[in-house]
Amino acid sequence: MTGQLPSAEVFIATSLDGYIARPDGDILWLTGRPVPEGEDFGYAAFLDGVGAMVMGRESFEKVLTFPDWPYKTPVVVLSRTPERVVVPEALKASVRVSGQSPVKVLEMLGAEGVTRVYIDGGQTIRSFLAEGLVRRTIVTLIPVLLGQGRPLWGHGAGDVDLTLVAARSWDNGFVQVEYLA
Repeated sequence: MTGQLPSAEVFIATSLDGYIARPDGDILWLTGRPVPEGEDFGYAAFLDGVGAMVMGRESFEKVLTFPDWPYKTPVVVLSRTPERVVVPEALKASVRVSGQSPVKVLEMLGAEGVTRVYIDGGQTIRSFLAEGLVRRTIVTLIPVLLGQGRPLWGHGAGDVDLTLVAARSWDNGFVQVEYLA
């Protein structure tokens, strides 16, 4: 591929102690919280211009439990065992599964003309961080301590220096920080 890789970007929420889900994958601690009327915490603005999304198998399987498929952009599901990932028939036109490395997935998406890629899921985010591919990270801290669960940070993320570019807070206690790598 010639040219630059697409910008890999993260938009995610964590508990104050850094978990994205309970040990069993439950996210009711997040989705059940009250939010100000009409507030999306910058999510729609973040999605503007995103040409594709990359998520891990566990995140994909969690999203499949939602009442409706929430994504309008094409999705690549990363898995070490892609043959075991089942994509429902209704999503086969917009969801594909790959066992490729993060850089290979970005090269593939870049060759398709994608310039910004939304990276989601703890293991997937850590694998992109470990390869130095994440350019922008937006994390919304939720005022709850879970004590245990599925961590966003930690094992496999690598040593990454970040520059703070924005911080916001809301009356419900949410705090959002944005960093560039």
